[in-house]
Amino acid sequence: MHQMTLAEIARGLADKKFSSEELTKALLARIAQLDPQLNSFISLTEELALSQAKAADARRAKGENGPLLGAPIAHKDLFCTQGIRTSCGSKMLDNFKAPYDATVVAKLAAAGTVTLGKTNMDEFAMGSANESSHYGAVKNPWNLEHVPGGSSGGSAAAVAARLLPAATATDTGGSIRQPAAFTNLTGLKPTYGRVSRWGMIAYASSLDQGGPLARTAEDCAILLQGMAGFDPNDSTSIDEPVPDYSASLNGSLQGLRIGVPKEYFGAGLDPRIADLIQNSIKELEKLGAVIKQISLPNMQHAIPAYYVIAPAEASSNLSRFDGVRFGYRCENPQNLVDLYKRSRGEGFGAEVQRRIMVGAYALSAGYYDAYYLKAQKIRRLVKNDFMAAFNEVDIILGPTTPNPAWKLGAKNSDPVAEYLEDVYTITANLAGLPGLSMPAGFVDGLPVGVQLLAPYFQEGRLLNVAHQYQLNTDWHTRTPQGF
Repeated sequence: MHQMTLAEIARGLADKKFSSEELTKALLARIAQLDPQLNSFISLTEELALSQAKAADARRAKGENGPLLGAPIAHKDLFCTQGIRTSCGSKMLDNFKAPYDATVVAKLAAAGTVTLGKTNMDEFAMGSANESSHYGAVKNPWNLEHVPGGSSGGSAAAVAARLLPAATATDTGGSIRQPAAFTNLTGLKPTYGRVSRWGMIAYASSLDQGGPLARTAEDCAILLQGMAGFDPNDSTSIDEPVPDYSASLNGSLQGLRIGVPKEYFGAGLDPRIADLIQNSIKELEKLGAVIKQISLPNMQHAIPAYYVIAPAEASSNLSRFDGVRFGYRCENPQNLVDLYKRSRGEGFGAEVQRRIMVGAYALSAGYYDAYYLKAQKIRRLVKNDFMAAFNEVDIILGPTTPNPAWKLGAKNSDPVAEYLEDVYTITANLAGLPGLSMPAGFVDGLPVGVQLLAPYFQEGRLLNVAHQYQLNTDWHTRTPQGF
């Protein structure tokens, strides 16, 4: 049963080939057996899962039949789950049990999903390798000596290893798409505001967005359907109708205009990945797409702008973790200042501390105009580039990452080298655009992803293109050896 996709599980449950309880027990046993190799989970929720599975089976027995009813998933451990530890991968929140459910968790629970647990992640979603977690690094199931990508590496590794069919994730600068590329999955970052951020512990509020990680575009469509929608509790949520994403999967790609930015194929891109991207372009041309070269001239400025804006917002968002109200508190503080300093110094890891310091510096009185304000102006230029490009093309295609997954620890001494791996993904977050990564082949046995970007609220178009591509290729069906 562990090889089934979400869509296949929905059909199996509807046809009464198995029950949600049977499936849940099988996957919990598989997680217990295999996850010690991967470290993809922080918390397992066996009792909750079994009670939700029984409830889903009872709903089906009464005639209810939804695509997510009884489907097992997991949540990235920054979505608040009532009464369950929500750690954000940090010592700071190791003892925090959320008093409420995030909107995403509540919506998916109402749709009948079964929560198997909370997945490992880079601390406070800060990282591209899932090595900064307080609970240890996550391993890539395709090669246990390599990273799975981050910050949603736990969700990605668990789905890629067939421990469960799909999981929630978040993307601040590529944290859904990059792990998807590294683990041979399909991952979708929706338009900013499409999925509620309420109850999703913030890293950078103007960039964070929740989305699905699964093996196929069809599964991403099913999970996104349950996640998306306006939320009055979230001031950044946009009141835009949610289409039926599954209904648009089978549309023809005839005449679809695909833009390929020339800036994507410069120095820094592994030539083997470039070849796989070209192969993907040829496959889409066979399906009727028209390819056009375009330019995104301000892409070169995106990384420095992002790594000013995101740490600046993080320094503000993480100021609430002070040892007073909730979370980690140091022992025997001498006074209030000592309480603040030691609680934050002991509770936050090195990468989080680095980004807080960078952000606080960029927002300080003498440097706000020179750094933060200038970065926001660059953000506008990046968005303008995309708006101009989408006047000429329907979607934009390129590599998800410049390199395949690197070895564990390989970039720990050089954080900037790790930051540069986000070069193709962060522009979508700066502009608030939807982006998708789908499997495109392998380099040295490690998966490679191709990225698709679309205009605002055109997630259905991305899913349509990815689904048609996956009907004509088999990269997404490959399974890591041993799993």
